[in-house]
Amino acid sequence: MALNVKLEVFEGPLDLLLHLIEKNKVDIYDIPIVLITEQYLDYIKQMESEDMNVMSEFLLMAATLLDIKCKMLLPKEVDEEGEEVDPREELVQKLLEYKMYKYMSFELKDMHMGAERFVYKHETLPEEVKKYRPPIDYDYLLGELNLQSLHRIFQETLKRKEDKIDPIRSQFGNIEKDEIELEAKTEYIKNYILSHDRLGFRDLLEKQNSKMEIIVTFLVVLELIKVGIIVIEQDHIFDDIIICVCDDAESRMHLADFDV
Repeated sequence: MALNVKLEVFEGPLDLLLHLIEKNKVDIYDIPIVLITEQYLDYIKQMESEDMNVMSEFLLMAATLLDIKCKMLLPKEVDEEGEEVDPREELVQKLLEYKMYKYMSFELKDMHMGAERFVYKHETLPEEVKKYRPPIDYDYLLGELNLQSLHRIFQETLKRKEDKIDPIRSQFGNIEKDEIELEAKTEYIKNYILSHDRLGFRDLLEKQNSKMEIIVTFLVVLELIKVGIIVIEQDHIFDDIIICVCDDAESRMHLADFDV
């Protein structure tokens, strides 16, 4: 009476090699190639598989083991640095990589099974809590925004205007008195701010054509801040100061009627 033996199923030739190494309790870095090859070939002889792709993988590994076995019987090869080349080195690297991925798959499987024990609930916050907004810290928002910052931007703008002047050619021609109509300039600034609602203070100063226009513009903006018609904002220290018109209609009406 024949004895039926049921073989273990392995995922591939590397899986079979790892099984044989662990079964014989040998060092993976010093594989006894003769012993492992014999056991591997014994397993191949007992395999019965109709899938030629699977069988070809196991047969290819068998050929690799026989090739390594033959190389180990020959004199040792030496590399460029004068060190002996171990024919098993490439196979050992493949086995180590396969072993690492195999145990990683076990970890992922355990995590997947463990995740089934967790239950999540949807958000059920009351509407009052969702609508709550923490109070605004105006001191934090303003930071170092003050008249000194305005003065610094004013000085930087003046210096930028002076740097554009040719020190030689600026001496040519006639010197004319810089005359500005205060009412007309004030009206221009009011209309410009109303048409933009939100603009940079530096951009407003740079649109002026002379030093006197910059001074008048600076004074008009300070007066508008003083009477509460406009507000200024600054996101970060040393950023441009932003001029904003107050949202309420009364402030806009004051701005239209404002006169220096």
